[in-house]
Amino acid sequence: MLITSFLVFSLQVPAAQAEPVRDPAVARHIASVSSYTPHRVYQSGKKRFADFESMLADVAKADIVFLGEEHDDPGTHRLERAALEGIGRRRGKVVLALEMFERDAQPRLDDYLAGRIGEEEFLKGSRPWPRYATDYRPMIEFARAKGWPVVGSNVPRKWAGLVARKGLAGLDSLGAADRAMIAGALDCPHDKYYTRFKATMGDMSGHGQKVTPQDAAAMVDRFFDAQCVKDETMGEAIASARATWPDAVIVHVNGSFHSDFGQGTPERARRRAPNARIAVISFVPVPDLDTADGRKIRKQGDYIVFTLKPPAPPKPPALPNPPALPNPPASE
Repeated sequence: MLITSFLVFSLQVPAAQAEPVRDPAVARHIASVSSYTPHRVYQSGKKRFADFESMLADVAKADIVFLGEEHDDPGTHRLERAALEGIGRRRGKVVLALEMFERDAQPRLDDYLAGRIGEEEFLKGSRPWPRYATDYRPMIEFARAKGWPVVGSNVPRKWAGLVARKGLAGLDSLGAADRAMIAGALDCPHDKYYTRFKATMGDMSGHGQKVTPQDAAAMVDRFFDAQCVKDETMGEAIASARATWPDAVIVHVNGSFHSDFGQGTPERARRRAPNARIAVISFVPVPDLDTADGRKIRKQGDYIVFTLKPPAPPKPPALPNPPALPNPPASE
């Protein structure tokens, strides 16, 4: 009887209700709250696809796990939250560390985690990234609920900007308190990481100004020094967390360029914690999961997690040309 009633009710549903959602904003909202995040996991060492839980069981054995992201990919952020939960389920004690919070925001972050201030006051004084609510808040709140430490690992952006303008020598002008927000040891060799950075920057023409090859090279070097200061500072913060909580796994979230190929931040962390086991996960958004090829980029990380790149929002319809106004009558 129940089945018959259900079938009758189903047949009575107007066909219009079964049509897909047309409003792009509604479609994006549905995607953001979907319980399933399309993905594929490639295990680089074995040159084969694996599954998400097997990946987490493996990386949970490490001391430091890097989650390298493209910052604007919603699928990545949902999977990062799932990775944090899955690693914590296996290890119990986790330290969440984030590029997205800077060292001088740590007191506010600690006060919020301890319940001494509310979220509004925390955000007002910690300079969260623009999409904090959707991208990083879920991880912060999960760590808070678990009682896990959260570390803001990055250098204050104003000091990275100073290096981008004046090079490493610009740091010599800082007082002791400000200098303490930056890694004590800075080693920025022109190695494979520099070569990759330089190739990404190109000829600097995209910065809106014409520069000579010599000036462009100098700009790339200063920008690399700023990148290096970030990596060194994050590496120092990770190693410090490792020393403070030796029984925990450090999960560090950062832009993938900082951790791809084990260069950048992992290299700086390894220099400071040479006995730590490090795992690198690189999240890579692609338009088609079925054709994703992990073999071509397997050196980027121990695992490559392909996510489904969201479609570009539709372009607004072109406005019709306004009707031509009639010619005014000729004056008499």
